[in-house]
Amino acid sequence: MVRVKNEQEIVELVTKSPFENRRIFTITAHIDHGKTTMADYLLRRAGLMREQDAGHLGMMDSDAEEQARGITIFTSVVLLAYEYGGKEYIAQINDTPGHISFTGEVSRALRGSDGALILVDALEGMMTQTETNIRLAVGEEKCKPVLFLNKADRLISELRLTQKDFYQRLDKIINSVNRLIKEVAPKDSGWVCDFKNNSVAIGSAKDGWGFNFKVLQDKGLKPDIFFKKYMENDILWLRKNLPLDDVVLQMVIDHLPNPLQAAKYRIPKIWPGDLESDLGKGLFNSDPDGPLLGLILKIYIDPKSFRPTLIGRVFSGTLHAGDSIYLMGRKERQKIKRLGVMEITDILDMDHVPAGNLFAVFGFICPAGETFVSGELPDEQIEAMIPFEQIKYVCEPVVSQSIRAKDPKDVAKVGDVVSKWLMADNTAKFTKNKDSGEYILSGIDPLQIEIITKRVNMQVPIIVDDPIIVYRERITQNSSEFHTKSPNGHNRLLMHFEPMDEKTFQLIMDGKVTADQKEKIRAQVLRDEAGWDAKEARNIWDVHEGNILVNDTHGLQRLDKIKSYLVAAWREWIEGGPLAKEPVAGVKAVFTDATVHEDTAHTGFNEIAGMTVSNLSLCFLSGKPKLFEPIQRVDVKTPLGMEGNIIGVITAHRGQVLNMTQEENFMRITGKLPAAETVGLADEFRSVTSGKALFGYEFHGFEPVPDSTKIIMDIRKRKKLPLELPNPASWDRFIYSRKG
Repeated sequence: MVRVKNEQEIVELVTKSPFENRRIFTITAHIDHGKTTMADYLLRRAGLMREQDAGHLGMMDSDAEEQARGITIFTSVVLLAYEYGGKEYIAQINDTPGHISFTGEVSRALRGSDGALILVDALEGMMTQTETNIRLAVGEEKCKPVLFLNKADRLISELRLTQKDFYQRLDKIINSVNRLIKEVAPKDSGWVCDFKNNSVAIGSAKDGWGFNFKVLQDKGLKPDIFFKKYMENDILWLRKNLPLDDVVLQMVIDHLPNPLQAAKYRIPKIWPGDLESDLGKGLFNSDPDGPLLGLILKIYIDPKSFRPTLIGRVFSGTLHAGDSIYLMGRKERQKIKRLGVMEITDILDMDHVPAGNLFAVFGFICPAGETFVSGELPDEQIEAMIPFEQIKYVCEPVVSQSIRAKDPKDVAKVGDVVSKWLMADNTAKFTKNKDSGEYILSGIDPLQIEIITKRVNMQVPIIVDDPIIVYRERITQNSSEFHTKSPNGHNRLLMHFEPMDEKTFQLIMDGKVTADQKEKIRAQVLRDEAGWDAKEARNIWDVHEGNILVNDTHGLQRLDKIKSYLVAAWREWIEGGPLAKEPVAGVKAVFTDATVHEDTAHTGFNEIAGMTVSNLSLCFLSGKPKLFEPIQRVDVKTPLGMEGNIIGVITAHRGQVLNMTQEENFMRITGKLPAAETVGLADEFRSVTSGKALFGYEFHGFEPVPDSTKIIMDIRKRKKLPLELPNPASWDRFIYSRKG
């Protein structure tokens, strides 16, 4: 059975267990499908909670906000031992959120996992986040899946299904899951979830029982035993004879890979370096004696002490307490003051953690997703190290709220506190209004921002305005070419814009093309996957927020002296475009000539920024710009006969129905509608179906706003900008000459 060992035994398991006895996996599902309830039962069997609390207490939801809302917000980590087949196994488990607001937690947990336990509510079936999580787990992070069909009792108690109909319904869910797995899984992986090979289990996490074919065969039971005992209301018999932890962990051990097995196909997908190098071999073999390379996956900030704990994984080498590590993104060294393994909110101290394990550290903070190497290496060796691919996040920030300090003297403190919380959840972003001192916090949806602002308010009192939708400003055609000069007339810049092709844009949004990449690797990705010219791809100066800046000049003198100023001005301009000071996206900016004065007294930031921002704005306005709004894909299941009501709600909110399919007594309707129209949408769906509709949504990109002039003016009014569309003549004083 599953159990927690004493501290010394856990140290032995983490540091000395053979790879074949280790499993690192993530529990993932749509919201309320039972992830945390399942984790509760694993903890109960381990003796970490009372039996009567299992399935109800939500111990993995250790945060007060999670317990108050009844949802998982942060990924929790637990380490358990399990005896099976005469061997001692160690399971390192991530329980992740199911709400769309916190998909970043899911993405990061999966990067540190080798497998995924996918839960599906047997009554609700595949929902939006189920599909998203399968794409993330199997498609993006190459985590092998197993499937648990939870709440099977609901098919009897609520749908009154016969045994035949019961298994037919489960078969349909399994087939739906497998269709998606086959679509996104690595080629030739052969990954499939099948009841016949025991990679699918059925049960009830709330009541603590479950089974698959193997469990039934081992116990000499027939599949109809579940029906019989349930009809007799003998839940205790089911819990005693078909304990949930046995079927789940045996399925995990039998079908999910150990760290060494997973490294063979995961490392080539998540690390772009040379597999024949010493580091590549260390990663490929999960070698504890190889060069150190690891990843920070999660920042847990204690809501009472506000002390950060960093959770990560060692992929190669061994991490020791007292080590110096080098954070490749932040380009800084940090010392490991305290090292251990995480047990929900507690840390078990350890002297060292070898490759193939999760770990926890105190003593510093950095953004989640940070790659680290040994800080003892000389700078030239560190410079040659290749970081992991960026973790892909499926949602973009589409909602903003303005926050400001109640006490003006706390303005700087607000910035520091927000920065710390955003390191823990870097799917959210914030910028500062230099004039007002307000911070604009942007997130996936209002709930994510609400959680962050509550955390910030606990440390420094703030005023929070109502949420607003974040738009994007994009061009739709090639711009004219403009030649601008600095205010002093001594520097010049020649530039034009091109709308970015969708393949390049997606590579940037997926984190496969970044500003911090090695130039050679970035150029190869753009050449191979987006058809870029190799020379142009090597001349990229910056990648920022879905935009690319290209230096297409030849042999110019002193250009390097203004690079930092030019890039800084470019980045600041991207944060607020000319139309309505909304973020700019999808721009490929190419400068083809420049003149830089030889005297640095004439090339200060204000001179270079004035020349650059004016050129960027002129190019943008000549590229037929449009305002784009965020779109949500909605997924609704409603009883037959009520689909017309759902369609009416969608179309009344500027929405469009994309597909309708009948699933037994339900109609599944997928559609899309602007994010601005989703406020209160769930209540409307419930109202028109007497509370019987099941509802989910996910980010579906950006689309042009029809007749956007009014919205642009509304935004400009809210931001206290001039109530007129921007005029290129505003930048005439910067024009040196104009072409095109």
